[in-house]
Amino acid sequence: MPCNAPLGYAIVSLMRQAQERRSLCSNRRARHDYQIEEVFEAGIALTGTEVKSLREGQADLKDSYAAIEGEEAYLFNCHISPYAAGNRSNPDPNRKRKLLLHREEIARLMGKVQEKGLTLVPLGFYAAGRKIKVELALARGKKLYDKREALKRRAVAREMAQLASGRADHR
Repeated sequence: MPCNAPLGYAIVSLMRQAQERRSLCSNRRARHDYQIEEVFEAGIALTGTEVKSLREGQADLKDSYAAIEGEEAYLFNCHISPYAAGNRSNPDPNRKRKLLLHREEIARLMGKVQEKGLTLVPLGFYAAGRKIKVELALARGKKLYDKREALKRRAVAREMAQLASGRADHR
């Protein structure tokens, strides 16, 4: 940054650097089990030791889901391990956590979730500057034959790539 740069330029460039997304945890199983319809982000209410544990990558989203209770959205079954250097006030690792969404977003999601077969699934946690965000997806559950078909397509694509690069084993 040049020395004679105006102060506003310096602040904006520092803010731009702070907005980088750093993935903390992902739910790879969700993309296999669900057909993703729409993806959006939400804030999450966490305690200090949960944030430290998340930044170390100590979270599991395997069986987690989001639901709307009353007029608030919550994340259920999300395991965030207790912080190793924390004290006895570490919260329960599987407690329900409040999702921070606007009232209009919650109303829109409530309408879509009440459609047949749609559910809210977390895809991952990421750090945006100093804040922790959750990437949520409106998703429809896949049938077993859809999963098998996706696996077959992936295997065929892998074989084609190997043939193209000449690495295929000749049987």
